[in-house]
Amino acid sequence: DGDLKFSLESVKKLKELMDENRHVNPHIVVSMASYSPCDEKNLPEEFQPVCKREDASMVFERLNQAVRDDDLCEICANAACTGCF
Repeated sequence: DGDLKFSLESVKKLKELMDENRHVNPHIVVSMASYSPCDEKNLPEEFQPVCKREDASMVFERLNQAVRDDDLCEICANAACTGCF
């Protein structure tokens, strides 16, 4: 994300955390404005510097979008993924 780089495994963990917390109750969808992955005790440590940024929620949402479909990223169809030949 811009000049920020994160491991694919950490971004997948971020996605899991964000997806789990979108629905607290099956009838109530949590607003992403009121949720921050920074509050999660299981947030990978490499994201801690992002939590200090004013645009943290936007960075997390872009990373979540980058791995929306794991298979696409793993076969390098997503420009956000690195390591492709």
